[in-house]
Amino acid sequence: MRAETSNWLKSAEYDIETARFMLSSERYIYVVFLCHLAIEKMLKAIVCETHGMSPPRTHNLIYLANHAKMQFDPIHNQFISMLNNVSIPTRYPADMQKTLLEYTREVVSSYLKQTEEVVKWLKSQPKLRE
Repeated sequence: MRAETSNWLKSAEYDIETARFMLSSERYIYVVFLCHLAIEKMLKAIVCETHGMSPPRTHNLIYLANHAKMQFDPIHNQFISMLNNVSIPTRYPADMQKTLLEYTREVVSSYLKQTEEVVKWLKSQPKLRE
C-alpha cells in the first residue's frame, strides 16, 4: 500500500472519530461535514491505490466514486448522493438557524451510522487490501 493511501485512511478514521465527538457535544452541522470528509478521504485512498498517483483535488463524492470505479449498492449510493448535495449548505449555511433546525441529533446520528457503514465497506474493498 502506498504511503499516501495509508495517510488518507488514517485521516478518514480521525474524521469519523471527530464526528463522534461533535455528535456528543451537539455540534451537529460539523457531524455532517465530517461524514462527508471521511467518505471523501476513503474514496481518495482508493483512487490513489487504483491509479498509483494522488487523487484529484475535489470534494465531489460522485466524481471520486466514479474515478475510483466503485459500484455502491442502491442504499449507499443514495446516501452518498444526498451527502454530496448537503455538503455546501452545511459548510456555508445561508440561514444558520434554519440549518441548525434541519440537522437534529436524530438526523445526524443516522448520517454518522451510514457513514460508518460506507467506510467499513470501502475498507473491505480489494483495492485497499492488495
